[in-house]
Amino acid sequence: MPTSAVTVSEEVREALDTDAPVVALESTIIAHGLPRPRNLVVAEELEALVRAGGAVPATIAVLDGRAHVGLTKDELERVAGDPGMRKLGHRDLAPALATGASGATTVSATALLADRAGIPVFATGGLGGVHRGWTDTQDESADLRLLAQVGITVVCAGVKSILDVPATLQRLETLGVTVIGYGTRHFPGFYLTSSGEPVDWTVGTPEEVAAVMRAKDVMAKPYSSLIVANPVPPAEQLDPALHDRVLARALDEARQEGITGQAVTPFLLDRLMRYTGGASLEANLAAVRGNVRLAARIAAAYA
Repeated sequence: MPTSAVTVSEEVREALDTDAPVVALESTIIAHGLPRPRNLVVAEELEALVRAGGAVPATIAVLDGRAHVGLTKDELERVAGDPGMRKLGHRDLAPALATGASGATTVSATALLADRAGIPVFATGGLGGVHRGWTDTQDESADLRLLAQVGITVVCAGVKSILDVPATLQRLETLGVTVIGYGTRHFPGFYLTSSGEPVDWTVGTPEEVAAVMRAKDVMAKPYSSLIVANPVPPAEQLDPALHDRVLARALDEARQEGITGQAVTPFLLDRLMRYTGGASLEANLAAVRGNVRLAARIAAAYA
């Protein structure tokens, strides 16, 4: 990607030039994941959490055909307030840059732009993955293949529980993407502390994660990302029985209404939020906050 198409903020550039810790943050949670005006409050809170952890936040978005790595206050407010912001995966970056479009970046686009800028750590909520019924639909998030092509460390709460978690873990193994559990022997379930699926490797401190990152640096190629699976605390997770009951209802409604393809995920997430009275959103935010805090500590240990 030409450097002329990417603007790195002065604060982020200075941090990178001096090997200070930096944490990349996506912008879709701001533009599309939360209601206004709470979305701006959360965006500012997440950046503050990165700073409190001793790192520099680099929220990423595309504005008027330029990729921005690190946003000013005005730019953050624009992403939060403009209803015309597009949702950009990494496949959308080229046409967005070429046509002067503006949009919020998903996991795949954020990871790509962060990697290109030289930012080693990225914090998000939950990754995309293999969708239920994959054998019939071949529906798989672009996140997985992209993470097999860049060398970034992603701190997340697993993958969204509406997905096929076992198939997603198998796909990550096939793609050569390393998964380690942070303080857990089970892969998190996004809203839930555990998906019930085991992880092969477990670490317990940011320094241990940084050691894994340095070992990957020595290996160099083939490039692939490191997923640090950080579970939401049990006290802040969505009630597992409520989760399973509501998800089953939402999946049944999706089948009855003929919801397919890209429409499935937003449909299910909307139903979860409605049928849990907003509890799923609060569990989501608890996971994101925990991931951002941990990412800042990992970035500091790595730096």
